[in-house]
Amino acid sequence: MAILGDAEQEDLVSEINVTPLVDVMLVLLTVFIVTAPLLMNAVKVKLPKASAEVAITVPKTAHISITDAGDVFLDQQKLALETLTSNLGTLKAQQDPAVEIYADEHAEYGIVAKVLAAIQRAGISKFSFVMSPDSAKKSS
Repeated sequence: MAILGDAEQEDLVSEINVTPLVDVMLVLLTVFIVTAPLLMNAVKVKLPKASAEVAITVPKTAHISITDAGDVFLDQQKLALETLTSNLGTLKAQQDPAVEIYADEHAEYGIVAKVLAAIQRAGISKFSFVMSPDSAKKSS
């Protein structure tokens, strides 16, 4: 049995010395406390007062309907396919409209393609196809 009082046998310290860590953290905390108020009130400015009302502009929506017989309607007015570009150009000059296309499911693809070309020639970039949901079709 060995005697533990010998000076040559030292116990290993298995604990972490946290004193330097605490010192560094206190220095960082002090720096933060000193600089935080300076960052908040760097320059005093008197801000203007403004109303909270927001002006909402509603874009005009043009409705183009294409029947199964090939008739083209612009906002419920029947048009020849050749005059569609000029009428859409007039709408574009007044304000930039969004176009909703209501095409019958039995309409010829060629007519729908010509309507899309007329929309493109008029310079209108916002258009969408309107369809009915599948659930309404199955119930009838």
